[in-house]
Parts: sequence; structure tokens; C-alpha cells
Amino acid sequence: MQTFDLADRAFKPLAAVLLFAALIVPASAQTKTQPRSSESMPAVVPCHAPMDIVRLVSPLSRLSQKLHAGAPITVVALGSSSTAGTGASSAAATYPGRLAIELKHHFPAANITVLNKGVGGEEVPDMLKRFDKAVIANKPDLVLWQLGTNSLLRDHTASTRDSLIHDGLSRLRDIGADVILIDPQFAPKVIAKPEANRMVQFIAATAKQEGVGLFRRFDVMKRWSEIDHMPFSTFVSADGLHMNDWSYACMAKGLGMAIAEAVQRPIMSATVMPPKAVTSVDLAE
Repeated sequence: MQTFDLADRAFKPLAAVLLFAALIVPASAQTKTQPRSSESMPAVVPCHAPMDIVRLVSPLSRLSQKLHAGAPITVVALGSSSTAGTGASSAAATYPGRLAIELKHHFPAANITVLNKGVGGEEVPDMLKRFDKAVIANKPDLVLWQLGTNSLLRDHTASTRDSLIHDGLSRLRDIGADVILIDPQFAPKVIAKPEANRMVQFIAATAKQEGVGLFRRFDVMKRWSEIDHMPFSTFVSADGLHMNDWSYACMAKGLGMAIAEAVQRPIMSATVMPPKAVTSVDLAE
């Protein structure tokens, strides 16, 4: 669990800064992080998280309201091993651990708690069995639900999980939480499965139908391979499945950027004309 608590007195001036930043949000976030598993790569590898891929379709209304009220915020990351952090060197290096740092960067005046509720090997039915304790009991304002990978690896079709996913989303809607679905990773053991693209499309269709956010992890990682020409050893662990410190950090960078843009969107559309577009920015801390 990562928690940070800062004075909320700075939120109003911060909102103006974030408003401007959201308007000039880049087409591609680029930062420099250390690769963990490829000695053949340069010592510094840029992290590309293009905004046209990571942008969330819908604003995060609950999160936006809580930020403007200066109220404490709870984020729950639900999922399997790639949420729990298999492949990461420590709990701090998991994507939820890194996301806590990113959210602190974007919202330094906010009191945000990020809870990692990932359990390795789980599928949707397993997650629903612990929904009450792992999710509902924590009264989340935002739920990041990573799903689909284990079903894919076990050759379970997406349609067999359809009603269960809708049930889970209905329960989250009942408590008023914002939701972002996270699709499978683009990794050798995943893309070897014939149904990989179908699973990704199914999760995207579910997010659209339910009106919730979707973080397109599969497409971000696919870009690293096919556009940036990175070997899998740069962003996938030696097991050919899980992410590593570099890719968890880059994923969190893109997710944090997408969240920051989404919570500002209602304000942007109502009050300010966008300035000249900025196509890139260095987000190195």
C-alpha cells in the first residue's frame, strides 16, 4: 500500500496549473528509465506512452469531484499477477506502487491512497469472490480492474466471463466508483494464443458498453515492440509473460497521465480554449 498525505490548501492553484497542463498534454509521454533485463540495450531507454493510445474515453467524475473537494481518495488496483507485481523487484516497483508516485506528481496537494489487491493466478470469478473484502470494503473512488490474461492462457473464451464482468461493474457502479479496465499484456506467452486479439477486443467492447475507462496496455506494449523496436527482454521478464521494473514504471507513467487528463476534462470543455498543441514532453522526474 502506498499512501501520501499533503495539505489540501494548494489544490485550487494546482487546478489551474493542471488545467493548463491537460490542455497541452503530449501525443507521447517520454521519460527515461533503467531497463532491468537486457544488457544489449542502451543504459537508458525512453518510455513512450502515446496519448492517442492511453487517453480514457470518459472523464473520471468521482475522482474529479473528490479532488476539487480536497477529500481523501482511495484507488484500488484489482487483478492477478501483473497487478500483484510478478516480475517486479519489489512492491514499490509494481505498477500500483509506481502509480502512487505518478499520482503524487500530478496531484501533489491531494491525499491519495493506492491499494494493491492483485492476487496471482486469478480469473474474474476468483476476483468476484473477494470483491466485498478487497474492493467494496475499502470504499474506492477509482477501481483499476486488470483482467483477461489468465483466462486467455487457460483457453477460456471471453464470452464465458461476460456476465460476471458486467456483474462486477454493476456492483462498482452501485458504490459510485470510477472504473478503468486494463487489458492483457503484449508478451510472448500472451500473443502466442490464437484468441489474444479477440480477448483484447472483447474487453474494449465491454468498457464501451458499460461506459467505463479502458487502459490499452496491450496496444502500448505492442508499440514498444513494433514501433520502437524494443526486444521483449527490455519490457518482459525472463518467463515470457510478466512485465518488469521498466515496463511497470512506464505503464504507470501512461496511466497517471491518462488519469490526470481525464479528471480535468469537464473543466476544460466548459471554460478554456486549448492553446497550440504540444507534441511531446519529457516527464522525467
